[in-house]
Amino acid sequence: MRISVFGLGYVGCVSAACLASMGHEVVGVDVNPAKVELVSAGRAPVVEERIGELTADVVRAGALRATTDAEAAVRASDVSLVCVGTPSAANGSLSTRHLERVAEQIGAALAPPGGGGERGHAVVFRSTMLPGTCERLLVPILEGASGLRAGTGFGVAVNPEFLREGSSVRDFFEPPRTVIGESDPATGDLVASLYAGLPGEVFRVPVAVAEMTKYADNAFHGLKISFANELGAVCQALGLDSHAVMDVFLADHKLNISPAYLRPGFAFGGSCLPKDLRGLVYAAQRADVSVPLLSHVLPSNEAHLQRAFELVVAADSRKVGLFGLSFKPGTDDLRESPLVELAERLLGKGYDLRIYDQNVTLSRLMGANRDYIRQRLPHLGDLLTTSADEVLEHADVCVIGSVEPAVLDAVGRAGARAIIDLVRLPDADARRATPGYVGLAW
Repeated sequence: MRISVFGLGYVGCVSAACLASMGHEVVGVDVNPAKVELVSAGRAPVVEERIGELTADVVRAGALRATTDAEAAVRASDVSLVCVGTPSAANGSLSTRHLERVAEQIGAALAPPGGGGERGHAVVFRSTMLPGTCERLLVPILEGASGLRAGTGFGVAVNPEFLREGSSVRDFFEPPRTVIGESDPATGDLVASLYAGLPGEVFRVPVAVAEMTKYADNAFHGLKISFANELGAVCQALGLDSHAVMDVFLADHKLNISPAYLRPGFAFGGSCLPKDLRGLVYAAQRADVSVPLLSHVLPSNEAHLQRAFELVVAADSRKVGLFGLSFKPGTDDLRESPLVELAERLLGKGYDLRIYDQNVTLSRLMGANRDYIRQRLPHLGDLLTTSADEVLEHADVCVIGSVEPAVLDAVGRAGARAIIDLVRLPDADARRATPGYVGLAW
């Protein structure tokens, strides 16, 4: 395939050289003549493992060349891969000025007569950008400059890169997965063909999902590093070998290094997580160790609970049914359950509340569990029912905190009642377009 790569920094230079080595005909485009001259001479404009020899090989073979002429590059290619930078502005916002300039150049080059649009040119964005940037900003620029319509005159896709500086060539050829945000299936097919033969699962998703994927990755990577560093600081203050602690931590692939707990939903609770987080933060404070990340986990959890409360308030009805009460399914443990906290807030604001949880029976609550509920919901006996249908009959607003069969059956008969979904119901996708349905886990 004939490919023009816009931007010859780390991502563009590596993408251009690697694609050329796979048999594609690649032309790199950059506004900086020095970078263009380096590539034309078979030299990489960046310092990176393997990129020097790879660039020399593909330039020597005639598979890669470089130019400052954007229009000529677009007209000589079937795909334009946009890899320009999106630096932070002074206030932390995303700067899209380079993307806008390139979109204008590509659009102008696609304009008929004789433009790439007649061949169904594809514009593929590799640059990191916030969800909505492509569809709300860049596509209108492309359409305005070309006079063509996205999806018919040209294709658009977002194909985020997951290249680490220092190992980017290796990462290109051994990707953990390939993400393609496609505006239409034909463009998605074309982008997938660029990487034919590479390992890893291919995800073909809506454009905005692809844009968000890179942010999810990098936010989690930063979170992991900060978590390890803060834990290391606490360990050092307590005289412990932090690497020995983390060796044990990392050995758990069931909960720690796994997909566990990584699905958006409602707040956490129970007798362990809140208590132990408070204890660890207290120990750090006593040792005079700053742990801003760990100390903000519980406030973050509290904010999520508050969002659920605000959704109920926004439903604008005083008769509420709460389906679920324990801190997680399959248990009767009510200690620090976010659903108990939500019920307490609703009662405090005068809501007429009924509750159903098949695992919670007031007469069976014992010990610390019983003491906790006496303090938080002393009138639970008046609120708790033995039937999901009884709660459904009472409520104008159904708050779903459980996926027990009886609850799912009742919700299926909720009719026009407002549904506040805290668990992502099995039919949530279909319900999204239903008036009165709000999902916290979207």
